[in-house]
Formats: sequence, C-alpha cells, structure tokens
Amino acid sequence: MVANQLRDEDGRTWSIYKADAHSTSSSPLSQINVSNVQSLKPAWAFSINDMKSGARPGSSECNPIIVDGVMYATSAKHWVYAVNAATGKQLWAFDPFDGAEGGGVSRGVTYWESGTDRRILVTGGDNLFALDAATGRPVPEFGKNGRVSMNIGLRDDPATISVIPTSPGIVYKDLVIMGAEVSELYGAQPGYIRAYNCRTGKLVWTFHTIPLPGEPGYETWPEGAYKYAGGANDWAGMSVDAARGMVFLATGSPTYDYYGADRKGQNLFGNSVVALDAATGHYKWHFQTVHHDLWDYDLPAPPNLVTVEREGKKVDAVAQVTKHGFIFVFDRETGKPLFPIEERKVPASHIPGEEAWPTQPFPLAPKPFARQYMSEKDLTHFTDAGHDTLVKRYRSLRYEGLFTPPDLKGTLMLPGSRGGAEWGGAAYDPASGMLFVRSNESPEIESMKKVDADEEAGNMSVWQQGKSLYMTYCVACHGKDKNGDEPTYPSLIGLRSRMTREAALDKIRKGGGKMPAFASVVKGKEKAIMAFLFEREQQSSSAVTKFENGRTREGAAKYLNLTAYGYFRDHEGNPALTPPWGRLSAINLTTGDYAWQIPLGNDEKRQLKGADETGQEGSAGPMVTAGGLLFISGTNDRQLRAFDKKTGKLLWKTTLPAVANATACTYMAGNKQYVAVSVGGTKENPSGSIMAFALP
Repeated sequence: MVANQLRDEDGRTWSIYKADAHSTSSSPLSQINVSNVQSLKPAWAFSINDMKSGARPGSSECNPIIVDGVMYATSAKHWVYAVNAATGKQLWAFDPFDGAEGGGVSRGVTYWESGTDRRILVTGGDNLFALDAATGRPVPEFGKNGRVSMNIGLRDDPATISVIPTSPGIVYKDLVIMGAEVSELYGAQPGYIRAYNCRTGKLVWTFHTIPLPGEPGYETWPEGAYKYAGGANDWAGMSVDAARGMVFLATGSPTYDYYGADRKGQNLFGNSVVALDAATGHYKWHFQTVHHDLWDYDLPAPPNLVTVEREGKKVDAVAQVTKHGFIFVFDRETGKPLFPIEERKVPASHIPGEEAWPTQPFPLAPKPFARQYMSEKDLTHFTDAGHDTLVKRYRSLRYEGLFTPPDLKGTLMLPGSRGGAEWGGAAYDPASGMLFVRSNESPEIESMKKVDADEEAGNMSVWQQGKSLYMTYCVACHGKDKNGDEPTYPSLIGLRSRMTREAALDKIRKGGGKMPAFASVVKGKEKAIMAFLFEREQQSSSAVTKFENGRTREGAAKYLNLTAYGYFRDHEGNPALTPPWGRLSAINLTTGDYAWQIPLGNDEKRQLKGADETGQEGSAGPMVTAGGLLFISGTNDRQLRAFDKKTGKLLWKTTLPAVANATACTYMAGNKQYVAVSVGGTKENPSGSIMAFALP
C-alpha cells in the first residue's frame, strides 16, 4: 500500500505534502482540541545546521511529512533531514550538492513505498533524488546513482538550462509526478508535467503545458509558439484522486510575465486547472482562470479535492484558490463549474503590439476573499505628506479595476501578484465542508519600459551592456537599484563582499531557489554582467563588445516590467491601502457563503489606537484539525496561532524565534499529538529550525 492511500492514526496522518493526496491540509487528530489548546507547550526544537556562521538567514517554506514516527523535512539549502518525530533527534541528513553551494525554495519531500522498499523522493537543484528512507543514502538503481536530471526531456539543450522544482512531487502508484519552477522572463523553458518511475527513475510520460502541433490547445497560441514560449508550469504542487486515477494541476502564467505580444491568444494551458489521467498523462479536462495572463496571476497552490452538496447529493469536486481572490469550484469528473461563471469584458492594452484578451472569467460565488478594487477613499493617511504622495501617485496611474493591463504610464494592480492566495493555499475540513484560506491585501504598481538592445548594443561599454542584461532579465526581482526585496529576492548591493565573481557567475548560470538558470542568456556575455555586478561604471572597460539581443522572436521589441512585485507605498514606506493587509476566511463550499472573515497578523507600529488588528501579508497556509482547530503562521509578527474553526476566535498563540513562512503539520508519535512548523533563520542560527508543540 502506498503512502498516499493511508489516512489513520498510526503515524501516517501527515505523510504527504499538505497532509494527503487531496491537498486538504486537514488532520483527523483531536487530542489537541478547543478545550485544551491553551495548554499547548514547546515539546522539542530541531536546529538545522547546514549554513556557515554569518550566512544570510534562510527562509522556511517546508511542510514536513511524518511516516511511522519519523519526520522528513528540507532546509533552505535543500538539505534533507530525518528526525525522530517524538524527540527532534536527528537520524540522518543528506546534502544533494555534495558540499557545493546549494539553496533556494524547498517546500518538502515525497514518500513512496512498496513492501520493504521505502524511499524519499526530493529535488536538489535540477536533479530528482531517490533516498533510502532509513539511511538517507541515494538508491543506486534509481537513475544514475540515485539521481535523475530534470533538465533532460524538455525543449532545449540540457546543458544550457536548469529546472528547479520548489514544491514536492506527488505519488500515484509507482509514479512520482513532478512540476517545476522555470524562469518568468524571456528564454524560459516550457513547464511540462512529467511522471517518473519511483523504482528506476525512468521518464514515463510528459504533458505539454504549451501544446505541440495536433495537441489540444495548440490553436490558442501563435503558430510554432511551442518552439520559443515558456512558463505555464505547475510550481505549487498537485493533487491526486487515486480511486479515479486522476491528477490535478494548477499552472502558472506563460512568459514573459507582463508582456505577451509574441504569444497572442488565450495561451493554454497557462493559468489553468488541468485534470489528467495519472497513469498516462492523457488530457481529461481543463478550465483557464486567466486568459493571456499579463499580471503574473499564477495559480499559486495545489487544487483542493473536496466534496459539496448539490440537490441533496454529494458531489466530488475540485476547489482552486487564486492570486486575484477568486475560488473556482468544478465537478471532479467533468470539470463542469458548480457555481456560475461569467465571461466579462475587461480593459484593453495600450502598449503597441499587445492584445489583451477582451474577457476574463468571474465566478458569481463564492464572493472574492480578497479586495479587488480600491479608490482614493481607500488610501491610508498616516501623515498629511504621505497621503498627498499616495493621492498624486494614484492619479498618475492607469487603473480601471481588476485586469487593467500593464501600461507605460504605470498600472495599479489589486490584488497584486503576491495574492489573494499564496503558495500555502487553502485547508479543507471534510467534516463541515468549509474551506479556509488566507489572503494578502497588497496593491502593486507595474511600470513598463520599451527595450531594444540591438539598437543600443553597438554604442555601449561592457558595463553598460551588463546593465542592459540586468535590466532585461534581473530587474523584475532585484530592482533597478539592486536592493531586491528581502528575503525572497536578495539585495545585490555589496555583492563583492559576500561572493566571488566565480561563485556569482556559477549561480547565474545554474540558478537556485526562485532564480532560474541563465546559462544560455549570459553565454558570451559573462564579462558584461560581471562588470555591472562587481564594478563601478567608470572603472569598467570602455571597450565596446557587440552581442546578440536574445529576444524571443526576430524583429520584436521587448517591453519589460521594471517594478514587478513592487509595493504601492507612501514616501515613508507605509502601505497605500487601508487595512486589513492580511485576512483569514472560512467559506462554505456547498452554499458559497462566508462563515467568518478576520484580520490575520498585526503591525503594532501601524495599528491605529482603538482599531482592529491590521492584518499582515504572508504565504503560509492554514492547517485544520478534527479537534476543532485552525493553525496558521507566516506573519511578520512571528506568531503561530490557533483559532476555533467554527467561529474564527483566537484560542492560542506563541511567539517564534523568526517568521515561520511555512504551513504547519500535526501528527501522532508515542501516543501524543504534536503540532510542528518550520521556522526561518536568525543571525545566530541562519539555517532555522523545526519546532514542535504538545500538551504537557
């Protein structure tokens, strides 16, 4: 029996990422409940130790799994750990990089077994590893000495690309089905879905999310787009209905994220819920939640497999939360929407060459769980000067509500690309039919610029050519001034004091975490990008070296987003939108009605006297239990909280050493129920920790 078919109290109640193959983030355990959660105390802490002293603190996104008293987890460096789930004592550790520099986002591992053969399947860089669950050693018969390169089997030369999954794969029988993280910029790989044999590592099937000629959806792209278009990848995880033999995907946007003149059309299967035959990868059905995405509205979390009532009958369904604040609910067998969905006219693009899709789908129920519109009345007023700054900026932007396309004058986005919902997704309580989801209320500003490197390269110095590369491929994450957006997008200021040129170039070529590989982009241009990152302009050689633009299609100018992920704030750094800035909602999926909605998190410095808590942005998802509890972390106030799932009343909270930007888990070990969460790093302990709580 495989792990994703187990759901009892024998130590396997959280043996899969997000609890089970249905991605419910729910637990049948009730030892910790509404009557005693106030007594919850720290039980143990496991300190991860895979970073050098003085390293930058790592983030925590891992949702550990627990199998027969052993917890398996990953660190910010992609190391894999096995610990005693009752004591926190380390049993083994595995370094997929064999001492070399690793890192990046890692949300967990996958467990598979057949008889006495028990394996941990995990990615490190662009490799998929199979480890012996008892020892942590690579399984020799899997691929080549325990690893398979995920660069092989995509469109382009494996030596020039790097595909780095962030979320774990999911098991169906003897297959592990994998998505991947790819670049969101020009030159990205297509986000093919692939299934590998858990015993041998052999690639069994591939689903082309950017269709090839003759495949469903090919007509929604320009002819031949499969040769150059990228993205449309499942980076957030999947769900499996083992009884039906179906796997459900949630895909991201095609690339380039904010400009699609070279990908005119609806662009299937970008931004889609897709149902496939899990054994073969054959297409079953799909629904596209955003047509021709220009807003980075990736589907941010695995579909939740749920059950709703229709006309007195139970209907197995799929619920999908989105970055733009909608919940789509479909019949699991057919893909038929279970609440009405309207195609509504949306604003047209003003950018030359761009053709925004004229309509977008709007579900009529449930109502949006995040705000989708703001006016001047919604601008904050911390100071007169700050408010005046916001009003002036607001009036300068193009803004016609949801789906206003990117514009050269700047566009306001609400919700922004951080959500709505984020990668923590939703939790589903099968006992009540309630779906619980957090939302981020953070408007962003998109600012576009036309770039034509071919016209400029002939007159640029090496340093200026490096800057041009940076402004084309790096600015969306690291910013025009290289300040980044910590902790996800690190600052590049003072890079020479933290990293050698060789190490930086290696990182650029191979990628890591949310950063894709740019080996094909910088080939022949290494001196230019290194000059820009490590030298001042006047110190750099003034020699002119011509290089190819690297544009996606011959003769097409690029429009690049220079402020992707940029917050809308006043000149003092205060949020532009009135609170709450983060919320937690409970929605009845049968009726579409809200049971409750509350602010989540608090910014005490910005909380007005006598006002409700402000709420805070976060990415970790909720976890719901049969004990009547809802646990959630991820806010900057460093709290792990427990709420009454029926009312939203806060019952317990504790302050953690750092932000736990990860979804909690719960399990039984030694006849005791534990709640555990992965906690981010600090200056003193940059690798972070895993903390477990239990009743005395």
